[in-house]
Amino acid sequence: MTNHRLILASASKSRASLMRAAGLNFEQIPAHVDEDAIKASLKAEGATSADCALALAEFKAGTVSQRHPETLVIGADQMLECEGAWFDKPKDMAGARNHLLALRGKTHTLSNSAAVALNGAPIWHHTSVARLTVRPFSDAFLDEYLAAVGPAAMSSVGAYQLEGHGAQLFSKVEGDFFTILGLQILELLAFLREHQVVSR
Repeated sequence: MTNHRLILASASKSRASLMRAAGLNFEQIPAHVDEDAIKASLKAEGATSADCALALAEFKAGTVSQRHPETLVIGADQMLECEGAWFDKPKDMAGARNHLLALRGKTHTLSNSAAVALNGAPIWHHTSVARLTVRPFSDAFLDEYLAAVGPAAMSSVGAYQLEGHGAQLFSKVEGDFFTILGLQILELLAFLREHQVVSR
C-alpha cells in the first residue's frame, strides 16, 4: 500500500460514519466554503443540481488539499431538487417542517457527488442520482415524526434519515442507498483499491 493519508473535507457525521464502518482511517477537516454563493452562481449559469453537487465536492476537496500536500482529500456534496427548486439544509425545526411539506406527495431527486484531490488538483470524481417519492402523509404523522427525530431533522438536506425513522416518509426509493446517505462508499473504495490505499 502507499502511505497516502486520507482526509474527509466534510463535517458530515453520516459520511464519517460510513467511512469508519468501511474500515477507513482518516482525519476529518471540514472545508469552509461559501456554498450559498457557489450555488447561486452555478444556478444563474444554468447548471443542473447534479453539476452543482460535483462542483461543490471538487471545490471542497481542492480547498483542503491545497493545505495538505501528498494527502488524498475526499470532498462530497448532495443536492436535492424538487420541481425545479433546490433545497438547502433546514436551519431550524420550522424549516424542516416546511421542507417536508414541500416534498409531501411528490418525487424529488437527490444528486450526490464525491471527489478526491491530491496536491490541490482533482484526480477522481463520481456522481450518482437517486429518486425518492414521499408519500402523502398526514399532518399528524409529520408532527409525530419531527417530535421523534428532533434536531436530527436539520442534519440532512431533505430533513429525513432514510436509515431510521425517516423510512416511514417514503412510498418509493430508486437508487443507491449510500448515495442517499451522502457518500458513494462502494465507488470510493474501488478508487482507493486502485491506488493501493486499501487492500485489493
